[in-house]
Amino acid sequence: MSVFARPQAEREAALLAELTELTAHHREHCPPYDRILSSLGTPTTFEALADLPWLPVRMFKTHDLKSIPDDEVFKVLTSSGTTGAGASRIYLDKDAAAVQPRQLGATLTEVLGGKRLPMLMVDTVGIIKNRRSFSARGAGVLGMANFGRNHVYALDEDDRPDVVAVKEFLAKYGSEPFLIFGFTFMVWQYLYEVAREHSLDLSNGILIHSGGWKKLIDIAVDNAEFRRRFAEDTGLTRIHNYYGMIEQIGTVFLEGPSGNSLYCPEFADVIIRDPDTWEERPVGVPGVIEVVSTLPRSYPGHVLLTEDLGVVHGIDDGDWPGKRFSVLGRLPRAEARGCSDTFSGAVA
Repeated sequence: MSVFARPQAEREAALLAELTELTAHHREHCPPYDRILSSLGTPTTFEALADLPWLPVRMFKTHDLKSIPDDEVFKVLTSSGTTGAGASRIYLDKDAAAVQPRQLGATLTEVLGGKRLPMLMVDTVGIIKNRRSFSARGAGVLGMANFGRNHVYALDEDDRPDVVAVKEFLAKYGSEPFLIFGFTFMVWQYLYEVAREHSLDLSNGILIHSGGWKKLIDIAVDNAEFRRRFAEDTGLTRIHNYYGMIEQIGTVFLEGPSGNSLYCPEFADVIIRDPDTWEERPVGVPGVIEVVSTLPRSYPGHVLLTEDLGVVHGIDDGDWPGKRFSVLGRLPRAEARGCSDTFSGAVA
């Protein structure tokens, strides 16, 4: 069953009940979270999603926030932050580690179907060597690997394009649908440019990508140009960007087939807030993105204020029901944290 089928009003009613329960759960099991909410005089009941108490996403860089005992910590994920604030630390128990790929799979099934496809990873196998503690990029690569088979990595262990491996992959699997995954800037530099130079046919591919646009915007490549150039030069047209963060692992907001908006799975939503008043902004008015998700149960990451700017374009009027929105960029002076923007691999 599709996780993109629920209209907005129905979604909000279900989410409000679940997120209210989650807020109580985290207050009971995470004392620092309870102290924060108590100091703010936060009530226990809420009239709307926008009334739920949010945490700044940066708080996970400065505080250990978990709603499970130390002996139940199964995996610790770390973000890709590179500046003085440090990295977020996200604590998962076994249940949380199982829910994450299941719900990610439910989201991606909308564009991939139920069959695992041959998979070209625009990365190096070295990124997933440490299985207990991952960077955001490593977690993304490993998480997506579950949805493909016969994996081939487009970069060698020295972080250089492995053109022979890509050509061999396409010769073997390129005549049928196949999956491509990578972080946005790396996909451009290590797949698009290689495919254009070597006249590679990617027309049967389905590309899932994410991780920051800053380096591409610097060279005048926005989302529309990214899609146009891939289509014209490689034949690749099934392209889906997504927005997500390690602080809400397993929740991704997926670009629809039309390519002009991101959509929320039914277990998540976005709220756009005025950066001065923190009131919810209406459709068409940009502001700070808040993300809500029912998945974070092992840590209080269910209602987070991000450091990104965005705008809701419409509600129940796009490819799928619910809000459709765009990410406009980082807040001024916010830390650059895109997974691909922190990559410093060699250039071929």
